[in-house]
Amino acid sequence: MLTKAQLIKLLKDRILILDGAMGTEIQGYNLSEADFKGEEYKNWNYELKGNNDILSITKPELIKEIHANFINAGADIIETNTFSANSISQKDYNLEDFSYELNKASAEIA
Repeated sequence: MLTKAQLIKLLKDRILILDGAMGTEIQGYNLSEADFKGEEYKNWNYELKGNNDILSITKPELIKEIHANFINAGADIIETNTFSANSISQKDYNLEDFSYELNKASAEIA
């Protein structure tokens, strides 16, 4: 990880490339409900398909692969897989109390 001073120096030297659209990449994998639930949530009584943020817990290797693909394509900066990892958005999946875990897992992967 770069320090603030290192990042500022890089920004003065060149344009840095931010990774691409995580959600679009995830959609390309055509994941099933079982993929989204994984072992961790296999008995969850709510549908989780479409909750891309949960994949940081249930399919971390997939999220890691997508990050690696962006880096290999030339990205300098990687965002976390946390587009809707907040209690308001996660309420749709009855996971509003899991926002911290989602954000932590996503940050660790990135």
